[in-house]
Amino acid sequence: MPSMRTARTPGPTRTPRPRRLVLAAAASLAASLTLLAPAVAAPATAPAAPAHASDAPLREVMFVGNNWDGTADVIASRGDFHRIGRVNVVPDKEERLREIYLNPVKLAFFLGVRNGPGEGHDQFVDDMYATPDGGAMVVSRPSFADVVSIDLRTGRINWRFPVAGYRSDHMAVSPDGTRVAVSASTANTVHVLDTSTGRELGSFKTGDKPHENVFTADGRLWNMSIGEVTTALDAPWLDWTKGDRKITVVDATTFETVRVIDMRSRLDAFGRDDLSDAVRPLVFTPDEKKLYFQVSFLNGFLEYDVDGDRITRLKALPGNPATDPDRTTWVNDSRHHGLSISPDGSKLCVAGTMDDYATVVDRATLAQGPLVPTSKPYWATVSGDGKACVVSE
Repeated sequence: MPSMRTARTPGPTRTPRPRRLVLAAAASLAASLTLLAPAVAAPATAPAAPAHASDAPLREVMFVGNNWDGTADVIASRGDFHRIGRVNVVPDKEERLREIYLNPVKLAFFLGVRNGPGEGHDQFVDDMYATPDGGAMVVSRPSFADVVSIDLRTGRINWRFPVAGYRSDHMAVSPDGTRVAVSASTANTVHVLDTSTGRELGSFKTGDKPHENVFTADGRLWNMSIGEVTTALDAPWLDWTKGDRKITVVDATTFETVRVIDMRSRLDAFGRDDLSDAVRPLVFTPDEKKLYFQVSFLNGFLEYDVDGDRITRLKALPGNPATDPDRTTWVNDSRHHGLSISPDGSKLCVAGTMDDYATVVDRATLAQGPLVPTSKPYWATVSGDGKACVVSE
């Protein structure tokens, strides 16, 4: 599955053409989705940045990770979303594969990733962020169980950090861009690294299978553990077999735990003991008073009051009649997987993964816009000008 992050990298500046408010109109959203798809599929031709760009001005771009291919496309983050270049995120692939094939334990986990969350493919890129100077891309590589920094001018690896255990997963970058948090999913650990050097600044323990990470403005770091998502025990009454799933909130400087949120009890109190408590993608409102999150198997999302510590609303979104009702056929327990919020906090964009659509939802009323057809959207982000929601297919 592809993933997307925005970043700033060296390159010539350009003036974007005026655009309509895409988040307010599903027709415009459809245009942005159409523009992204061929950009991702285009053959590699142009470098991500000129070799002489040491003093070039920075421009905002979007990274689109091609997970099974081991590449990341660099896309203009606004305007026509044209493809600027492509980055090889596994330049050391042969070396890493030699290490894995010479170690029976590593090989077993490598093949487990391929046949589990990889759906028969290796997972070479999950999350990507640029360093503050725009000169490097920091990438988590699940199948290689590591994080690397890749020089965007030369394509060479600056540093490599092997995570604990046998698989790396989602990351988050600190507001100032100097630290990156990465989930080590088989070790129930989050590492926090210096983006310039790869040095580990600290770590903390989580629930089973740490997944999404989010830095918040109050100096905290949130981690959501999702438990086992590759087993076939997907019936609601077997949800307890998925493991210890919780939100772990730590001080982003000391990495001491300051709060643990078990959504099981919150969902039960809300009257939805039938829902999974595996928190998938989530977004905070700009004031960080509320968060919106997806859970396994749900076509929709929930609203959580951070200070009140309670779930306040649920938005159920339409199911696609063509969606196979057999939960074991859904990708890694996902029904809807991908959520973003407009910069002013007024609208949410939802990737309806197994239902093959994206839609924009008004946050105040939870009224949804038209369902925009798209093939298995698995992530959602916002364009650089804040006017478009873009999903990966």
